[in-house]
Amino acid sequence: MLELIDVHAGYGDTEILHGVSLEVRAGTLVALVGGNAAGKSTLAGSVAGTVPVRGGRVLFEGRDLASLRAHERARAGIVLVPEGRKLFPQLSVEETLLTSSSFAPARTHRKQNIERMYALFPRLVERRKQLAATMSGGEQQMLAIARGLMSEPRLLILDEPSLGLAPMMVEQIFVAAQALQAQGLTILLIEQHLNEALKRCDFAYVVENGCVVLSGSGSELLADARLREAYLGKSGRVAA
Repeated sequence: MLELIDVHAGYGDTEILHGVSLEVRAGTLVALVGGNAAGKSTLAGSVAGTVPVRGGRVLFEGRDLASLRAHERARAGIVLVPEGRKLFPQLSVEETLLTSSSFAPARTHRKQNIERMYALFPRLVERRKQLAATMSGGEQQMLAIARGLMSEPRLLILDEPSLGLAPMMVEQIFVAAQALQAQGLTILLIEQHLNEALKRCDFAYVVENGCVVLSGSGSELLADARLREAYLGKSGRVAA
């Protein structure tokens, strides 16, 4: 479904990705892990269209995305749930969801999709009239994911969804991601909780200094002594 071939990308005069190649097959949950400033979010942006690609190719369902802007990629089925959530603080849960399905045919399914979001995240039902600014970090993350899903994506990119969340909320976010995959959604998960990500993914890539340095199934990487020694701290998060 998604293929990056020798991708170089960055900001201004600074190149951050140095020839990254990877593949995300349809219906899979693929994890991207690595330390801080490894290039993970830059890679997400290069797929979503928020970071310029200087070289190489980004293919989605066989189509080269080079000519497509971010909103055109979203219309094509790629949705990025960014790090930090970036919600409108003065909108309620319900208002956020109602204003999120901007593409046809998602607009025609708005009511059904809101019910799907409430089924996926029951806590949002309880908070449906509450302003985003007054919600906990975990509740905001649920809302950010639900907002992205309202556009009916075929590829969902989750950038650090567990960042700053309590363990119970982290578990709920991962359970939701697995439920979405079980429904047929393809997911690229960018994550700091290495143990949790590798236990739940089909395949994973480890990024260091803008390059892919390791790849394999989640179980293979969990058993890799090099990975554990180099990246895994006592918290289960990837060390900086």
